[in-house]
Amino acid sequence: MQEPAAPPTPPTPPVSLAALLSRDGLALRQIAGPPASGVTIRWAHTSEMSDPFPYLLGGELLLTAGVHIPAGTADPGPYFDDYVSRIVAAGGAALGFGVAPVHDTVPGALVAACEAYGLPLVEVPPGTTFSGVARAVWQLMAQARLAELRRVSEAQRGLAAAASRPDPVPSVLRRLAARLDGRAVLYGPEGAEIAAAGREPGGEVRRALAELARFVTGHASTTATDTVAGRRLAAYALGTGQGFVLGVAAPHREAGDHTIASVAAVLLSLLTGEHQSGTGAARSSALVRLLLGARPEEVAPLLGGADGEGGARWHVVHARPDTGTPDPVSASALGAALGSPLVDPAGDVVRVLVPAAPEPPPDGREPGGAPTPSPTGPHRPAPETPTAGADSGGGAAPDARAEPGAGTGGGADPGSGGGADPGSGAGTGPGGRVGPAPQAGWTLGVSAPVAPAEWPAADVQAARALARARATRVPLVRHGARPALADLVPDGEAEAHARALLAPVAAVPALTETLRTWLSLHGSWDRTAVALSVHRNTVRQRVARCAALLDTDLDDPDVRMELWFALRR
Repeated sequence: MQEPAAPPTPPTPPVSLAALLSRDGLALRQIAGPPASGVTIRWAHTSEMSDPFPYLLGGELLLTAGVHIPAGTADPGPYFDDYVSRIVAAGGAALGFGVAPVHDTVPGALVAACEAYGLPLVEVPPGTTFSGVARAVWQLMAQARLAELRRVSEAQRGLAAAASRPDPVPSVLRRLAARLDGRAVLYGPEGAEIAAAGREPGGEVRRALAELARFVTGHASTTATDTVAGRRLAAYALGTGQGFVLGVAAPHREAGDHTIASVAAVLLSLLTGEHQSGTGAARSSALVRLLLGARPEEVAPLLGGADGEGGARWHVVHARPDTGTPDPVSASALGAALGSPLVDPAGDVVRVLVPAAPEPPPDGREPGGAPTPSPTGPHRPAPETPTAGADSGGGAAPDARAEPGAGTGGGADPGSGGGADPGSGAGTGPGGRVGPAPQAGWTLGVSAPVAPAEWPAADVQAARALARARATRVPLVRHGARPALADLVPDGEAEAHARALLAPVAAVPALTETLRTWLSLHGSWDRTAVALSVHRNTVRQRVARCAALLDTDLDDPDVRMELWFALRR
């Protein structure tokens, strides 16, 4: 499948013979052979040997003054036929014949032989030296090399920018396909197309490219090329070792194309590679133990969370892309940005389990001291804090906190005092804690840091925070944790009162969730509809139904407050 290796060539791109002919001061003129626009030369070489074949590598503009031509030959045709045929057999690109001092004109038999063998023949006038021609060739090569480096540099910047987008893999493939004016495909370990971009080729080319991708996964070679139906095909095995392959089909191959495709392959290797915050074996072991009945807190240390005397704490993050539907690769890239490989791309929402940074000691004790007991108890959802920046139309969420600086889509507020590494996907949350930061192109809901036993409750927190973030149109909302007035009531009495108060609607989860969301958004019909993904009329009907079943006035702020405290139970 792989093409045979090409003969050695200089590390500079070839130049067009037409460009050489157009150089001012040389006065070169083509007098035989195919059009110069379709001929490329790689170097210039001077030889007066009657058989230059042993001294040519291919791609040369061979320069001669005709010293080797036998004098007094009655019929020079056979000599020139042999001479030109040997140049063509050696891969010579063109022949330059210097007029004077040996010959006043280019021999007609040489013109006829070059025309017969399809070898471009260039007349070099008396005032032009061969050294001048060679210098012009090298100058053109230097210019072409500079243009190639600029093209590659621009492509690298474009590909790197694409890799930082919310949909990194499709963006990289789109940018690569545009640069190469062809088709770029990412194949998975099973050989199936995961993502593709660019003009769709014919069926023959698609099958050949897929076959080339399978070839590199089954052999030691990491790259392979082929040509099918006039299309130049290339396959690059990605460096993850997991069977991903980049396939490229282009109508032509220009200088720098291989380098550009290699840059894309490196970026895709990083994007498709598993983010390592713990070994895959340890995570596999954790999964097996969970399936066999182990408790979450027993397997959490295997998942890469920070260990401590009080045990590791975790954030649950719910994320939704601003456009489109998340695919497994973009979900993995999001997990890498947040600092965790524990990613679950479930439908329109991606869930990520992120280890929480240690909380700062509340009383100046060294890290690792005894944790301060939470006033909310170990298994109750933590109190929640308001969303910043809401309007008076019901945008504020009393159960979540908007990320500082989130209105601009940026990271953690630089003035918040958080010590997170800017590249780690961490930001500063309520109380100065470090947590997941906003990610460009995604809307995030982040739970409070919890122990493994509270992961289910944190999952609900993150889901509600994401709903608030979407309703209030901010990039990130955190579930806040702070003491509240309602926590002064003993748990047992508060829960009993909540059950009695909400009994008329408790049997219908849709009603309780709608009422809770509506209250959290200060009675905004539109934002509640966005948060619940239902029509605003549905929200009105459900809230009216709740008011009727509860036999109360929901416009009364005291009623709203009491219902809100009850719903938080």
